[in-house]
Amino acid sequence: MPPKSRILVDALGSQCAIARSLGVLSDPWSFLLLREALLGRRTFAQFRESLGIATDVLTARLNALVDHGVLEKVPYQELGQRTRHAYVLTSAGEELKLVLVAMQQWGEVHLPHGPGSSVIPVIGEARERVSVALVNTRGQIVNHEDVEFLRFPALDEASSPN
Repeated sequence: MPPKSRILVDALGSQCAIARSLGVLSDPWSFLLLREALLGRRTFAQFRESLGIATDVLTARLNALVDHGVLEKVPYQELGQRTRHAYVLTSAGEELKLVLVAMQQWGEVHLPHGPGSSVIPVIGEARERVSVALVNTRGQIVNHEDVEFLRFPALDEASSPN
């Protein structure tokens, strides 16, 4: 079995966007760090406390998410303390809300666990719940049963199906 770093390099160089995405979001900790960032956690200590993650694993995952443009490291300094770094979501990281909401929806349906979820995606002051849907190029919601995946050889813009 190839070492994990080789697998990630192979995934990041793949023609398949799913494989490349998995090259960045390569383990459960990445998704949990994203969830915590979306909940407002910013510092190493906040992530470590909320997740109970080992320091070396947290360091590696945060560095990988920064390296791939999901998080940005920004300096901050508390009064009387040395300068440290906080981690904030980039626009690419913010766009991963879609993935996390889809995962949460799937988990609620297929892996139910007692009454309700611990994290719920909402919008606005009314805290109205949101969900993810598949939408065609005309903006119409489509059923997931109607969607199929096709494998194409390396595509360029001109030959890409719409």
